[in-house]
Amino acid sequence: MDIDPRNGMQILDDGECWELIASQQFGRLAVAPAGQPDIFPVNHLVEGNRILFRTAEGSKLVSLAVNSSVAYEVDGYSTASNEAWSVVAYGRAHEVESDDESAAMEELPLFPWNTAPKYTFVAVEVDRLSGRRFVAEGRQQ
Repeated sequence: MDIDPRNGMQILDDGECWELIASQQFGRLAVAPAGQPDIFPVNHLVEGNRILFRTAEGSKLVSLAVNSSVAYEVDGYSTASNEAWSVVAYGRAHEVESDDESAAMEELPLFPWNTAPKYTFVAVEVDRLSGRRFVAEGRQQ
């Protein structure tokens, strides 16, 4: 186990990062089209070294068309252990355009949380992961 000497946080390896991302259904997609940052909450699935989500036409797709470099963050907290964790995946996002791949993704249990139709699949091809686990401060025992 690696510990960050600056703050005592446990540094997570790539395997742990992927397990934690896959253990959750919700994360935040960070984009920066034309240098202006924005963050979008999305629900996701992990497939291999990709994070998949569905979206509708609009801001996310326009942002990805301008600049496909993204960060995707997922966090968690355990009340039993008072431990928190945070994982950030860095990579490139793209709209899935292959009819075969889109058809295969239709079969995945990847459903939007709201009722607005979301027909477009996006894949984040992850290049790098960064994850930390730590004891949460300030909790009354």
